[in-house]
Amino acid sequence: MAKSPAWQRKEGKSEKGGLNAKGRASYNKANPGKPGLKPPAPNPKNAKDAARRDSFCARMGGMPGPMKDDKGRPTRKALSLKAWNC
Repeated sequence: MAKSPAWQRKEGKSEKGGLNAKGRASYNKANPGKPGLKPPAPNPKNAKDAARRDSFCARMGGMPGPMKDDKGRPTRKALSLKAWNC
């Protein structure tokens, strides 16, 4: 049986939220027609990265779902918002 791509498995996910480099590479390989995923831009150095960060924060901040799980740990949503300094 074939393995699922790394971005869908734990090895492609960052423990700080979002995808790590291996996960982004596997997503980009699985979706060749789409623009490639870029790493987070928590401290933007130019206006383009600042706009990316603002857009991400606006989209993810409005997503439904809890910020903590049943045991009080932050969810992947909360971790990714923190990684982007939202």
